[in-house]
Amino acid sequence: MSDTAAKPVGFLERTFGLAQHGTNVRTEFVAGATTFLTMAYILFVNPQILGNAGMDKGAVFVATCIASAVSTLVMAFYANYPIALAPGMGLNAFFAFTVVLGYKYSWQQALAAVFCSGAIFLLLSLFRVREYIIDAIPKNLKLAISAGVGLFLAIIALEEAKIVVAHPATLVTLGDLKQWPAALCLLGFVLIAALNYRKVIGGTVIGILVVTIIGIPLGLAQFNGVASMPPSLAPTLFKLDFSRIAEQTFLIVVFSFLLVDVFDNAGTLIGVSHRAGLLDKDGKLPRMRQALLADSFAAMFGSLIGTSTTTSYIESAAGVAAGGRTGMTAMFVALFFILALFFSPLAGMVPAYATAAALLYVACVMTQGLADMAWDDLTEYAPAVVTAVTMPLTYSIATGIGLGFITYVLAKVIAGKFTEAKPAVVILALIFAAKFAITG
Repeated sequence: MSDTAAKPVGFLERTFGLAQHGTNVRTEFVAGATTFLTMAYILFVNPQILGNAGMDKGAVFVATCIASAVSTLVMAFYANYPIALAPGMGLNAFFAFTVVLGYKYSWQQALAAVFCSGAIFLLLSLFRVREYIIDAIPKNLKLAISAGVGLFLAIIALEEAKIVVAHPATLVTLGDLKQWPAALCLLGFVLIAALNYRKVIGGTVIGILVVTIIGIPLGLAQFNGVASMPPSLAPTLFKLDFSRIAEQTFLIVVFSFLLVDVFDNAGTLIGVSHRAGLLDKDGKLPRMRQALLADSFAAMFGSLIGTSTTTSYIESAAGVAAGGRTGMTAMFVALFFILALFFSPLAGMVPAYATAAALLYVACVMTQGLADMAWDDLTEYAPAVVTAVTMPLTYSIATGIGLGFITYVLAKVIAGKFTEAKPAVVILALIFAAKFAITG
C-alpha cells in the first residue's frame, strides 16, 4: 500500500521538482484552480467573438477547451512553469473583426494565417531571433500595441452591447441606455471590476453569469441546462485554407498575429516568473526556450482544431499569488479545461451583452500600459499614441501597428534622431508603407 502510494508522489517530484520549489501537491492544486477560475471567461467570450466570423460556436467552444488544455499541458511538462495558455484576447478580436470582416478573408483563411504565425514564432524561438525583434521594437510602441488592443476590445464591447452606435454625422454616438442589454452590460462591467478589485476568485466569471441569469426572465438569455456531452469539433477541425498565402495582406496579417503574440508572450513569461521568484540571479528566465516553444506550438495546434492564436495568459499570476511555482499548477489548469468540455450549455446561454462586460473589463486592464510609457520625448510618445488610438478608430490592430511604425520612423528622421530608429523598425515601416500604398 505504501509502495503504491509512493510511486505517483515520486513521479510528480521528479517531473516538477516540488520540494526544490518549496511547494506541494495541495498548494499547486489550489493555484491551478485559482488560475482557471480567473481565466475561465475565455470559454464564454471566445465562441462569441469567433462566432462573428461565421464559425460554429459549439465547435469553437470545444476547440477553446482542447487547445487550452493541450497547450497548457505542454507548458506544464516541457517547460515546467505555472503558466496556463488559452486563445488570446485581442488576437481573437483581430481574427474576427479585422481579418475576416475587414479584409474579407474566410475564417478558414484566417486560421491558415494563425498557423503560419505560429510556425514563424517556432523558428524564431529555435534560432533565438525573438530576442532581437523584441529588443529592436521601441518600448513605447510595445506598450502602445498592448493598450491599443485594449481600446480595440473596448469599442467592440461597447458596440456589442449597443452602448455605442453608428451616427451619420459623428460616426459614433451614445446608444439607448434604457435598453436592457446596454444596462446589463454596464452592470456586469461594474460588478466584474468591483469583484476583481476585491480579489474575489473567478470575479469575471461571476459577473458574466450574474447578468446572464438576470437576462433569462427578460428573454435575453435562454437556459438550456448546465452540462451535456461536448458539441462536435468537426465544423472547425483541420479547416485551414492557404489559398491566399501569396498575397501581401496575408503577410501583414501573419506579421500582426506574430507581433502581438510575441510581445504578449514575453510580457506574460517575465511578469509571472518574476512574481513567482523563478528568474535567475541575472534576471533571466531559465528554460526560456522551452516556454517559447510551448507558446509557438500552442498557436499552431489551436489553428488546426479551430481557434485563433493560443498564447500564455497573464491571469496565471493569480495562481502564482496562490502559491503555484511549478508546471503542476498548469497541469491542474489543463484538467479543469478538459472538465469544462462538458459544460457547453452553460457557455451557449451567455448573451453578447454579458461577454461584452468582460471584454470591457479586459480592455481596462490592457490599457494600463499607457501609464508606463516615456512621456518626455515627443518623437517617442506621439507615434505610440497614434498606434493606440488608430486601432479602435480604424477597427484594425494591423493598421494601428503599421501607422505606429511609419510615424515613428518619420518622426525620428525629421527630428534628426534617425539613429534611434533601428533597422528592424525601418524595414517594418517600409513594409507597412508599401501595404498602405498598394491596398490602402
